[in-house]
Amino acid sequence: MIIIVISVLVLLLICSYMFYHHQCVLRDRAQMMKDAIRFHDFNFKLPTRGLLFGERALQEVLNDMGGNIQKLEAHNEVESWQRLTRVLTHEIMNATAPIQSISQAYLNTPEIKQSPYEEGIRAIYDTSSGLSLFVDSYRKLTQLQEPAPTNINLLQFAHKISTLYPTLEWLIDIAPEVELRIDENLFRQVFINLIKNAVEAEAKKIQIKWNGKLLISNDGHIIPEDAAREIFIPFFTTKSNGSGIGLSLSRQILLKQGLMLSLAERAQTSYNVTFVIENDV
Repeated sequence: MIIIVISVLVLLLICSYMFYHHQCVLRDRAQMMKDAIRFHDFNFKLPTRGLLFGERALQEVLNDMGGNIQKLEAHNEVESWQRLTRVLTHEIMNATAPIQSISQAYLNTPEIKQSPYEEGIRAIYDTSSGLSLFVDSYRKLTQLQEPAPTNINLLQFAHKISTLYPTLEWLIDIAPEVELRIDENLFRQVFINLIKNAVEAEAKKIQIKWNGKLLISNDGHIIPEDAAREIFIPFFTTKSNGSGIGLSLSRQILLKQGLMLSLAERAQTSYNVTFVIENDV
C-alpha cells in the first residue's frame, strides 16, 4: 500500500514538473514573439515540435501571421514613401523651376555674358538644373506604368536574363512548364535590378530556383543585419554611388501585380544572399 502511495506521489510530481516545464516553454515563446513585434522583426518561425495539437495549430497561425504582418507593413511602407516622395518632388520642383528659368534668362543677356557675374549665375543654373534632374529621376517611384500581364514561361525568361550577364555562373532550377502571369517588361526590370546589385556586390554565381515561389540567390557580399532591415526603403543605399531606389522600385512593381519581393532570412546553401518573389497573400 505504501509503495502504491509513493508511486502515485512520484507520478504526480513528474506530471506537475512536466506541466510546469511546458508552461515555462510557452511563456518563453510568448516573450520571444513579443520581442519580435517590439523590434519589428516579423520573420519569426518558432518550431511546433513538442506542442499539443491545439498549441501546435495556434503556433502555426502565429508563424503565418508574422509573414502576413510583414507584407502588410511593406504595403503601408510603400504607400507612405510614395506620398512623401510625391510631396517632396512637387515642392522641390516648384522651388527650383523659377531659379533655373531666371538664371537661364540672365545667361542669355549680353550684359551678363563675359561679365564677372556669368560664372556665378552659371553655377546657380547648373545646380538648379542638376537638382531638377535628380528630382525628376525619382518621380518614377510614384508614377509607375500600369502593368500589362501575360503568361510567361519562367524557365525561358530566366535563360534570357542569363544571356545579359555571360560572365556569371548561372544555375537555373525551374521546371519547363512553370508559368507566371506578369508584365514581362516590368519583371525584366526587377530581375536586372537584382542581378545588377549582385554584380556590384562582387557575385560570381547566380541561382534561380522555383519551389512554389521564386528564389534568386547570389554569392556576393553578405548584407549586414542592420542594412537588411532598410534595403527596401527608398533612397537607402550602402554604396557610395548608389541611388537607393532599385529595390524599392522593384518591390513596388511586384506589389502592383500581386507579388511580394523580400529578402530571405537565410540564404540558399552555397550562397550569401537570397531574394524571394511570392504571391502577396
